[in-house]
Amino acid sequence: MKLCVIISEIKIINVNNDYYVDLLERYKMKKNKTENFKFFNNSKCEYFPCHKTDLLENFNCLFCYCPLYALGDQCGGDFSYTEKGIKNCSKCSIPHKRECYDRIIDKMGGILEIAKKK
Repeated sequence: MKLCVIISEIKIINVNNDYYVDLLERYKMKKNKTENFKFFNNSKCEYFPCHKTDLLENFNCLFCYCPLYALGDQCGGDFSYTEKGIKNCSKCSIPHKRECYDRIIDKMGGILEIAKKK
């Protein structure tokens, strides 16, 4: 059975799994109560912080590896390409800013499209 899932009430994607519906429902429920799930700080990590910052207490480790990397030049972050064509995100702090959770979730429809079986 195909389902339509609305990601952050903006993008619509087709999925074949109730898992995404469950995630969306949990997200909506939590959104109304707290937003603690949007932030995680792992100050004990041997790589902390992985990007330069003056606000260690607000450094978000939830997206340790940016889920938007696969979007290439459509990710919306501060990146460059090396001479060999490799995407360099070392100047980008979007996934590590507390206030950027919704910005990343809004772009997840593009990631799900890339991952979709053709």
